[in-house]
Amino acid sequence: MTEQISDRTALRDVVGEPMPLAATKEMDRLDKHCRHFISLSPFLCLSSMSADGKADVTPRGDPPGFVKVLDDRTVLIPDRRGNRRIDTMLNILEQPSVAAIFFLPGVEETLRLNGRASIVRDADLLADMAVQSKVPELAIRIEIDTVFFHCAKALKRSRLWDPETQIDRKDFPRYGQIVKDQRDPGGTADEIEGVIQTNYRDEIY
Repeated sequence: MTEQISDRTALRDVVGEPMPLAATKEMDRLDKHCRHFISLSPFLCLSSMSADGKADVTPRGDPPGFVKVLDDRTVLIPDRRGNRRIDTMLNILEQPSVAAIFFLPGVEETLRLNGRASIVRDADLLADMAVQSKVPELAIRIEIDTVFFHCAKALKRSRLWDPETQIDRKDFPRYGQIVKDQRDPGGTADEIEGVIQTNYRDEIY
């Protein structure tokens, strides 16, 4: 029978206590290093949760520095045109707690922040987030509770930024084939892939 860990004491007995450098790394606001990292980052993952406890995480990407720092306790993430599922924003309406982790290609440390989110539609703020003259209609504002850097162990183990670890794209099916196999919406995989690529070309901005 699989042994299940069900309380904090048992978990700590296995894992041990965090090193002092890890235990004290949380901050309640951005410092110059956090701001610099965000200004260079082109990609993050944003997690949220619905009122009934269903977790969700979505990737967000744009040109480096796409997340706007409003002040040391507040950041703004533009909402770009997508598939209109809006899972994250629907969750935020029900339960505002979110977490984000920022990635910076070539840097193995990551930046994580936790806070409370809201959906904003402010013309002045959104105008500053235009890409290729396309202004987002909405943005997600996060009021920061905690922020800290993660060490590089996970990215070192995964060799995420190592060009030698990249697979040959032929070794994994195109998204059109995946959609065909999972949902069988009609049409061939090539036809579905054509629709997807057209959407990428015309709908990103």
